[in-house]
Amino acid sequence: MEMEDRQKFKTDCKAALGRVCAQAKRQLTLLGLAALAGALAGVLTAVFGHGVLAATAVRERWPWLLALLPAGGALIWLVYARFGGACGRGMALVFDAEAGRREGVPRRLVPLAVGATWLGHLLGASVGREGVAVQIAAAGASALSPALRDPADRRRLLTAGVAAGFAGLFRTPLAATLFALELFRAGVMEYDVLLPALAAALTASAVSGGLGVSPASASLGPAPAFTVETLIALAVLGAACGLTGRLFVGLLHGLKDRLGRWMPNACLRIVLVGALVAVFGFATGGRYNGLSEGIASAALSGAGVYAWDWLAKLCLTAVCLAAGYQGGEVAPLFTIGAALGAVLAAPLGLPVPAAAALGYAAVFAAGTNTFAAAVLVGVELFGGGYAGCLFLVCAAAYACNGGHSIYPQGQQGRAG
Repeated sequence: MEMEDRQKFKTDCKAALGRVCAQAKRQLTLLGLAALAGALAGVLTAVFGHGVLAATAVRERWPWLLALLPAGGALIWLVYARFGGACGRGMALVFDAEAGRREGVPRRLVPLAVGATWLGHLLGASVGREGVAVQIAAAGASALSPALRDPADRRRLLTAGVAAGFAGLFRTPLAATLFALELFRAGVMEYDVLLPALAAALTASAVSGGLGVSPASASLGPAPAFTVETLIALAVLGAACGLTGRLFVGLLHGLKDRLGRWMPNACLRIVLVGALVAVFGFATGGRYNGLSEGIASAALSGAGVYAWDWLAKLCLTAVCLAAGYQGGEVAPLFTIGAALGAVLAAPLGLPVPAAAALGYAAVFAAGTNTFAAAVLVGVELFGGGYAGCLFLVCAAAYACNGGHSIYPQGQQGRAG
């Protein structure tokens, strides 16, 4: 009997050790593939980001290129209609793949989305770049996922790819990690994805940095001291940013729906909107076309902005994206937030650079329905000294956005 017990004990130990080894192998494989996906994303986002900046420089040198925006829109529609298939759904594909409703993100999305975004920036569409960076990084992660047997691990790798795309473009790996986690499950943190996402984000940020991608930065001075007046000012600023993010989300989704009903012909829709945006661009000197990084830079440096800059950028970006121009929403959210913060600084008694930095993060929080990621974006870009202020402003913005998001699927999981 004693021999049988010993034998059973040995067998149980071997089985337990086998399970531990198998689990360790599985996790190490996932981490290795996440790091590889991060390296791939770092290269892709660096090439993509440099291309956007090059296109912007060309347009700024030859402003007459704005006149070609309607023709560029027609070309984007034609290419997507002929070759795009489901790729025209953009971020919805990434959400579907993460939820298991489709098998990965198609690789042809990479040249289509990159080319369309470069063309849009060359000709002056008021769009960003993060959405496309995340999509191409997710496509890269999907290409590696067949090495994983478990569908759950494949979805984790996809989430890591999303983190890598954000980190490679903005060089904020900690914020990118939490952005990927918050994106798919608003208000819920799935910690089993944390390590792969962090590995991918750190690798992507390092690789893109080595290839010349630089994060945004600003010299803000010390954070405002906490007084009753300051706390009230921060709460008001956060609420304003939350409502602004909600306005952007509502306008973006509302225009997509209404433009589709008013102009069922998608080609005509993008051409007419392109013509209107071009006329507006010529009238305003191209101030709101492309990334409009000059507005954010002016706000963060304390140089000042026009009182209507945030609203003009908000409306023009929503119109361009709703019409079908490719790009992203996050960079415009940063610009909108910085401009809004700068405008509200004097009435609230806050330093302009500080208010701009807080608005930069808080409108992002409201527009994307994320909280922790937004706080970390501000901390990584503007320094840990602003952590307390960022926490308060982003919390107020997150509370006021009503659970809405630029990604409709990202509204799920949090009551509105």
